[in-house]
Amino acid sequence: MGLYEELKDNLFILAGPCVIESKDICIEIAEKCIEAASKYNMKYVFKASFDKANRTSNNSFRGQGLEKGLEILAEIKEKYNIPVVTDIHESYQAEPAGKVCDIIQIPAFLCRQTDLLIAAANTGKIVNIKKAQFLSGMDMKYPIEKVNAAGNKQVMLTERGNMFGYGNLVVDFRNLIDMQQFNVPVIMDLTHSTQKPGALDGKSGGNPEYAPYLAAASSACGIKGFFAETHPEPAKALSDGANMVKLSEFPNLLEKIVRHSI
Repeated sequence: MGLYEELKDNLFILAGPCVIESKDICIEIAEKCIEAASKYNMKYVFKASFDKANRTSNNSFRGQGLEKGLEILAEIKEKYNIPVVTDIHESYQAEPAGKVCDIIQIPAFLCRQTDLLIAAANTGKIVNIKKAQFLSGMDMKYPIEKVNAAGNKQVMLTERGNMFGYGNLVVDFRNLIDMQQFNVPVIMDLTHSTQKPGALDGKSGGNPEYAPYLAAASSACGIKGFFAETHPEPAKALSDGANMVKLSEFPNLLEKIVRHSI
C-alpha cells in the first residue's frame, strides 16, 4: 500500500515546527511527535518549512533556505523512516522538494496559482492544497482539477479557517463536510485556524487554546487527517509561535482526536 492509500484509510497527522530553525529543534520535535503518534496509533508525517516566503514583516525569520532545509528534512526522513512534508512558494522549488519530500504542500494564499499546482503535480508526489481563507470548501474542486489534469491523482485538501473581518479567522465546519465529497483526504489544520493574522505588530497572533476543541469537532465531522505546528517553547519560536501547540501538550491533542473520531 502506498502512502496516499494509507492516509486515505487511517487517522494521520502532519506536525512539526512552522519553520526549520535548526536541525536539533527538528529532531527534538520529531522524536516527541513520533512517540505520541505511536501511542495513539496515528500515522505521522513530519512537517517543517525550509522557507516562509509569506511572513507578515520583511524582518521576520524565514528559515534555512532551500538547500540546507531539504538536507535537514532528508536526514530526519532517513533517521526515523518517516514521511516528510514541506511547502513551496515558487514553481522552481517543486522539483528539488519532490526529490526529498513525500508530500508537497501548497500554501493557502497560493492555492489558485496554476503554475505552482502543476509544478507540484509533476513531482509525482502527494499534493496537499491548503484552502484559501477567502474560498469555500466547494471552490476547492478547481485546484484539484488542475493537479489531476497534470496527471497526478494524489491530492489532499486542508481547512485552515476563513477570514472573519480583519485579523481574525473562523472555522466553518460545513467546509469539512463539503470537501469530503471530492473523495480525497481532508485535513484539519488545528493551529493556523486559531491564528489572528498580523495581530502582533508585524506578526500573527493566535489562540492555540482552541486547538483541542477544533480537534474534537473535526473528528466528529468524520475527518481523519490533521495538521498541527508544535514547538518546545512556542514563545521562543521564530515563526507562528503565538498559535502553536506546546510540544508537551501535543499528546493531549492527539487524545482529543482519537476520543472523538467516528
